[in-house]
Amino acid sequence: MFSFEYPYVLALIIAVFACLFFCQEKKLSIYFPYSENLKTLVKSKQLLRNTLKFLALSLVIIALASPITTKEVILDNSKGYEISLILDASGSMRKSNKFGIVKKILVDFIKQRKTDKLALSIFADFAYIAVPLTYDKKSIVKILSHINVGIAGQQTALYEALFLSSKLFKDSHSKEKIAILLTDGIDNASSVPLEVAMNRAKSNKIKVYTIGIGNAGEFNAGILREIAQGTGAEFFSANSIQGIKDIYTRINQLEKSKININKYEKKTYYFHYPLGLALMLLFLYFWQRNTWILNK
Repeated sequence: MFSFEYPYVLALIIAVFACLFFCQEKKLSIYFPYSENLKTLVKSKQLLRNTLKFLALSLVIIALASPITTKEVILDNSKGYEISLILDASGSMRKSNKFGIVKKILVDFIKQRKTDKLALSIFADFAYIAVPLTYDKKSIVKILSHINVGIAGQQTALYEALFLSSKLFKDSHSKEKIAILLTDGIDNASSVPLEVAMNRAKSNKIKVYTIGIGNAGEFNAGILREIAQGTGAEFFSANSIQGIKDIYTRINQLEKSKININKYEKKTYYFHYPLGLALMLLFLYFWQRNTWILNK
């Protein structure tokens, strides 16, 4: 983010502008008859000098205001949350534009997790990791925008997705590991048994929040509740847009208060750029002031 360390200094630019009109040096004047051409030349040179003077002093003031860019740097990743987002992209998610609605809500959730490390997994006929754990939220949002229903088939490999996503945390040292699994269907394509997938999540100490969307019977609430409770998390269900939003909001509030990441701000200074340009303009100003050539 670009800013000034001392923005109040910029007010001096107004004072400089005012002085160009009200603080001019008084000199002895000698009047000659028929001197209109000379007056025109003097005015044009005076305007050039004042412009150079104003720009040079303004740039010096900008340099004194200390223009900087600030970047937030994470010192200790081990204390932040690591969250795996597991999203159902099977054919049934096309109904009533469920997938499109969930993507929009998920993007808002991602943007709120400013200090967390996130990953994105997609599942249908098979499961795959779209984005491994990263702090780069923009990349996740961009990739998510290109994912559509049917990209991995039409069926639902839910247990396989849980197993694969759990492997993301294999070498993690984070104390807080979370997975959010959203589906609108029942597993019918996994090559991994539920017990194996849950054991993998438990061994990596992952809390798996499960979300079933749609009407009763469209998803297996019992299985989703078993996954969530077995890993120390919660199961949610929703059959409306507002219901899905409320679920992500609640999960965000449940986990948000525990974040404790050490971070610092890295500042990059740019005062030398306006200062260097100001010196160049001052050189031109003094050169022009001491040069008086009349072309006849």
